[in-house]
Amino acid sequence: MKYLLPLLLLFYFSSLSAQTREKGIEIGILPTGKYNAITDVGGVKVGHTTIIEADSIRTGATAIIPHDGNIFQDKVPAAIHVSNGFGKLAGSTQVKELGNLETPIVLTNTLNVANAMNALITYTLEQEENLSVRSVNAVVGETNDGFLNDIRGRHVKEAHVLEALKNAKSGEVVEGNVGAGTGTVCFGFKGGIGTSSRKTPKSTGGYTVGVLVQTNFGGVLQIDGVPVGVELDQYYLKGKLKDDADGSCMIVVATDAPLDARNLERLAKRAAFGLAKTGGIASNGSGDYVIAFSTAKENRVPYSSESSTTENTLILNDYLSPLFLGAIEATEEAIINSLFAAETTKGRDGHEIKELPEKEVLDLMKKYGKLKDKN
Repeated sequence: MKYLLPLLLLFYFSSLSAQTREKGIEIGILPTGKYNAITDVGGVKVGHTTIIEADSIRTGATAIIPHDGNIFQDKVPAAIHVSNGFGKLAGSTQVKELGNLETPIVLTNTLNVANAMNALITYTLEQEENLSVRSVNAVVGETNDGFLNDIRGRHVKEAHVLEALKNAKSGEVVEGNVGAGTGTVCFGFKGGIGTSSRKTPKSTGGYTVGVLVQTNFGGVLQIDGVPVGVELDQYYLKGKLKDDADGSCMIVVATDAPLDARNLERLAKRAAFGLAKTGGIASNGSGDYVIAFSTAKENRVPYSSESSTTENTLILNDYLSPLFLGAIEATEEAIINSLFAAETTKGRDGHEIKELPEKEVLDLMKKYGKLKDKN
């Protein structure tokens, strides 16, 4: 089936990944994957649908698909960590209870979670192997883009989400004002979609950890330890941002390391450390969630099996620390990438959010000795 989108739908593409590294900012010590994106984890795909209409609609959807097969029939181990639960993460209780994920993950805005769930149900039921399926646990996360977007209009329809799923691909990931990040705000600057990855040393398994974020939160911005928010005089409890640290951050962590739900939850907790390193404070009104999953084929969970038992290969606890570091570094860089990739946006009621002032930030990074010469 082909899903036709409204004629007014515009696709707005921002920048590709590795934004901070192209500018000379290299966060952490671990190397990135080829694309510095969540798609460096083999089989993972990302798709966006961006909706920009008239002067008040600035929204969209982003889909993350864990592997190439039928996810309902071949579920992946997964876990969820809640840093602050002021949000709507649909499907979270079943993931926490059973320890697996049976649909792609969709990110969108707060009032369109239901439409995104409908799309994931449609996507699952229409697959030929799933003709007898009677229950689907659709997983949808959100942030509130209502400052720039006419959120009450609920403009993200089922067809838009299906289009994001259909267009999902591996390789480079578009970042910034795209998909679920089209109308978001981060640290008082334009936020959006960001991604990054890390590879652990071969001596520790040579695994990959990839992260994708939807940034819409506040605090006191730091970039690789540099107090950028304070230096730019734009931070929580200061001036126009004195009452504005609320929002949300959705974080999706993928890895090819063979982990079960218990250790995926531990990995997810470390992603929250990465958010903290950027200056995020998980404020009272911020929904800060992490979804982590493993793509390791040997640990996938079949929908049906002739056997009542399973054999898994799992990394021992003592060997997890490199993965923890990878999740922290990739989350921190993904958030900063979302800021560097985003562009000034004007939306609902004439509201305008400026992009991160790149030249000023790079000057600060140089001042603090954190900028590498790319010449």
